[in-house]
Amino acid sequence: MKRHHVHLSATIETATSVGARRGTPVILQVDAKAMVAEDFLFYRSENGVWLVDESLPGSLFRTA
Repeated sequence: MKRHHVHLSATIETATSVGARRGTPVILQVDAKAMVAEDFLFYRSENGVWLVDESLPGSLFRTA
C-alpha cells in the first residue's frame, strides 16, 4: 500500500464512508485518549479523517 499515515475517524459512520471508497471497510476501535497520553501527533485531513504518522501498538486497540 502507498499510505503514509494511519487513518482514523471520529465516528463509525465516517470510517465506513471513507473506507468504502476502496472496497469493504474493516473498522477497528482505538483508544485515542491513550494515544494522546503517549504523545501521538494527530493531523486532520480535509475529508475529516484524522491521521497519525506511526503504526499503532496493539495495546491501543479496543473491542467495540
